[in-house]
Parts: sequence; structure tokens; C-alpha cells
Amino acid sequence: MTPFGRRDASLLELLAEAGENCLADGPVGADAVDHLFVARSGGAYEGQSGLAGALTSELGVRPAHAAAIEQTSASGAAAVYEAWKAIASGACEVALAVGGERMTHLSTATATDIVSGITHPAEYKHGITIPSFAGLTARRYLERYDAPRTALAEVAVKNHAHGVANPKAHFRREIDVATVLESPVVADPLRLYDFCPISDGSAALLLAAESALEGDDHVRVDGIAGATGTHVVHERDDLTAMSAVVDAGRRVYNRAGRRPEDIDLLEVHDMFTILELLQLEGLGVADRGESWQLVERGATERDGELPVNTSGGLKSKGHPIAASGVAQLVELYDQLTGRAGDRQIDGDVGMACNVGGFGNCAIATILSAP
Repeated sequence: MTPFGRRDASLLELLAEAGENCLADGPVGADAVDHLFVARSGGAYEGQSGLAGALTSELGVRPAHAAAIEQTSASGAAAVYEAWKAIASGACEVALAVGGERMTHLSTATATDIVSGITHPAEYKHGITIPSFAGLTARRYLERYDAPRTALAEVAVKNHAHGVANPKAHFRREIDVATVLESPVVADPLRLYDFCPISDGSAALLLAAESALEGDDHVRVDGIAGATGTHVVHERDDLTAMSAVVDAGRRVYNRAGRRPEDIDLLEVHDMFTILELLQLEGLGVADRGESWQLVERGATERDGELPVNTSGGLKSKGHPIAASGVAQLVELYDQLTGRAGDRQIDGDVGMACNVGGFGNCAIATILSAP
């Protein structure tokens, strides 16, 4: 994973940086890579096309098959899913998944408008944006479950505290509840510190068949699964439940032979603080309407019973859109192999959930220590 934040490098340079470091750290060389999957969010943040082919030359992995994968903000996990499928199907033994984005050269308004391009035209033409959906959902959740506004602020406070220990995080400073609640309103009741930053960066993962590996400095993909929800948000039966997360979670538990109580740590897609609560419930680690209680009692902190977003999450680590799903799994890899440094926790099974749009799709992955 490259450092996330404001970077002067081009998108191709960022992708190459993560890919080169990944190959240098791995047990096989570039000549062993059979397939390369490059995640792009689909947003017009930077104009270059043909990135997958260009990256094969940058990384020296030719003549590997190369393809770009687009699934909005779930593109990173989607690229990993394609790499996993390529190996599981027998099409190859070694695959590289790289995701990245360069966004900070654009204004916040422009970047937000591009992100909101995923919304259905029937909603977008009325001025709906992804942040406004987040505000509507947060209001509904707080009122429906009698949850305190401070619970959302505590999500931000916790993830900033985790990000301090991540040398590659965009924001490495602690905040308090008052800072969140006194920051400018973006989409009531959500304020500036309820939102992740706009970031540049890239992340890469090397996947291989077990027969191609030696030693124990790897982790096992127990399962990976995706699902879609409604594109039109106002057609959902319940605004506070993301069916894509529920279905992806159910499928990955079945595929991995795991249950929610088996999970030792989680990386979830906290583009907004409310999304962390919704995913904890959608993945079954908290009952509906009760995830805020886990946050309030400190259960999701690094030393809690279920650490969530030890990387700092999107909130603190940053959100270069197509990199985020890959970076979540990089964090799980570091934790499960004891390489997480000051943020290290004790755990054998990790889970990540990468969400596209406002719950339009989701991909869940379960990894375990060797």
C-alpha cells in the first residue's frame, strides 16, 4: 500500500508503486504473474485509459493477461474477487490485483459530483448526492433506534485514533467528540468530520494457489462473495438496511464455513460514519439497531472485543476510491501475519466489507492466518 493523501504522482505511477512493492515483498517474482487485474472506480478523475495494459509494462509482468475492473467504490474488492476466481477456476496460479485513484487535483465539489454519478438519474436530477443519502439515512437511524448523535461522532473519534498508528494514513491526528459535533454541517445530521477525505493512493495484493507458496508468511482466503442491492435508493424497503451487505455477508460466511462470532477483526467501508454502523449490523456482528451500543462501550476499539478499522478506516486512512477495497485486505494481511506494528491486535480471522455507491453493491472477504 502506498501512503494515502495528496500525492504528486500520476495514477499509473501510483499503481506501479504499490504493485512493485507488493512483488518485492512477495514469494514469487514478476515473471510468475499470470493475470493482472486493475481496479478503477469508473469516475473521470484522471483521463488515462488502457491502464491495465500499461501497468503490465511498468511491472514487467508481460505477457500476463490484464484487465481493468470497475464497480464504483467496490472496484478494489471486485479486482481481488476476479483474481481469486482466476486461481480458483484453474485459469492461473498467480494473480496480482492493484487498485488506485488520483483525486486531490480536483475540487471537492467536482469530486463529489463525480462520485454521485452512480445515483440513479431519477434521483440525481433532483439534486440527490451520495452525502445527502448518508444524511437522510443517519437521521432515520438515529430516530428509529433512539441512538444518540454522539455514537456517530465516536465512530470518527475511534477511527482517527486508530489512524495515528498507521504511517500510511491520510489523517494521523486524534480528534474528540466535540470536534466532530462542532464541525460544519454537510448533510444534516452529518458534519464534516463524519466524512472521509478525498485522497490519492494505491494498494496491491498478490494471490496465489497454495501449491505455488512456501512458508507461512501468507494468509488464506477462506471466502469472498459479492451481492447487489437496489440502484434506486428510494425503492428500498428500509433505508437503514443495506441488502447488498446482508447478502454478501451471508454468502461469504457460507463459502468460508464461518459465522459472525468467528470474526476477530473487521475492516468496513466507513465513507461516512453511519455506514460503519449499518455494516456491523448487515454482517451480523451486531443486532439491528444496536451497533451504536458496541461503539459507545468501546467494543470496536483496537483493544475491544471486536476491533473495527484498525487501519483508521476510510475515515482516517483515506479513500482513493478504487484502492480502498484492496487496502482493507492489506490491513487484514498485516494484522494476521503480525506485521501491523503499533496497531497490532491478537486475531486469527479477519473480515472486510467493500461497498459500492450507497449500498448499490458490496463484496465481503474473510481471511485467516496460516
